[in-house]
Amino acid sequence: MSTKFESVEDDAGRVIRYRRHPNGGGFVGPGAYVAESARLGSMTYVEPGARIGSGSRVGHGSWIDRLAQVGERTVIGDGVRVGHGTVIGNRVHIGSHSRIGSGAVIEHGTSVNADSTVPDGGHVAAEPRRRPRAAPAKRAQPRQRKPQNRQPASAKGAG
Repeated sequence: MSTKFESVEDDAGRVIRYRRHPNGGGFVGPGAYVAESARLGSMTYVEPGARIGSGSRVGHGSWIDRLAQVGERTVIGDGVRVGHGTVIGNRVHIGSHSRIGSGAVIEHGTSVNADSTVPDGGHVAAEPRRRPRAAPAKRAQPRQRKPQNRQPASAKGAG
């Protein structure tokens, strides 16, 4: 099987030759690392120096910029732009058409909604999972006395 390449001119006028990733239709730049078990959607670009961890999926038309790091088992939706030097943790879900700014940090286990924007240098952290608390033990209630109908002593003998 021959490797397919596509040449693209960057902003500085240099021609970058991207290779096709075997699991999907994405293009991987020189020096970029994409794990074998990762899946790239069609027309997805991984810039030089970027890293994508094992089990991760990147959707159609997404762009992973230079030096970005994507953790393991992370899902990136369609049309997402990940900025230069961004760090994305393990098991993160990023919704479609989101923009992640340069130098942003997204911690593991976080979910970013679709059409969201994380600013340059932004930090997104997941709310820690809370363990369900056991129902509080019921306290033994003191036995309620029934009210007694007491009549005054003077009322008992009158009749």
